[in-house]
Amino acid sequence: MDTAHSPWQPPLIWRAALLLVRGLVGLLARLEVTGDVPAHLRRGPLVLAANHISPFDPLVMAAACQTRGIAPRIMATAGLFRVPVFGAAMRHAGHIRVDRGTSAVHRALDDAASAVARGSVILIYPEGRIGLDPGMWPERGKTGAARLALACGAPVVPIAQWGAHEVLPYRAPRGMLRGIARALWRRPVIRVHFGAPVDLGETNTETPGAARRATDRIIDALTDALTPLRPDEPDRPRHVDPGRPTDLSRAHRRSS
Repeated sequence: MDTAHSPWQPPLIWRAALLLVRGLVGLLARLEVTGDVPAHLRRGPLVLAANHISPFDPLVMAAACQTRGIAPRIMATAGLFRVPVFGAAMRHAGHIRVDRGTSAVHRALDDAASAVARGSVILIYPEGRIGLDPGMWPERGKTGAARLALACGAPVVPIAQWGAHEVLPYRAPRGMLRGIARALWRRPVIRVHFGAPVDLGETNTETPGAARRATDRIIDALTDALTPLRPDEPDRPRHVDPGRPTDLSRAHRRSS
């Protein structure tokens, strides 16, 4: 992949925001980050694939990436881009709008592929939503992250996280103030682990089933990285959010 010409650089507004976010997360929780991204990958091209457990996840991911000297461009729901002022800041910072449930959703993958081709680091949630597995383990993933990586030849680094669900409830902004007050008082531990790059086992998106198999490998890697972050919660989380629904229809079955 040729990324020598005009590689993307994170704008000042995003680098400053990363510092602010790290301070905010530190105020609400005790952030513990383990693992790392190889130095030659930190400025891209790179796909970061994270499990999704809470509306607080984007802030946790931004803070964790800041500790490792990474300024990722985040694939985020279109609703955030419609928020006055904040949406404009998101666009200026280079984040990528995802119009879920519309015919324009595929444009996000094209935009992300173009960004990776220019040397960007892209952060994506391969599950495509906040997971609804009763045990809060990674769900069967959507194929977007794998297709992006295979199309661009970019490596994929899994990022597992645990604890963000204790800060903001699933239905935030409903219950958000109560969750923040509780977090300020208790300061729960949030653990984030950067895993080793995933061997996708595929090289061509045109091969039948390639994207599905590569996606399963990404979810397997996330599950492996998550396991040591919750050693005393192997089946169900201790913190139960009564507003969080459950859905077994997308349970992930480990590939052989």
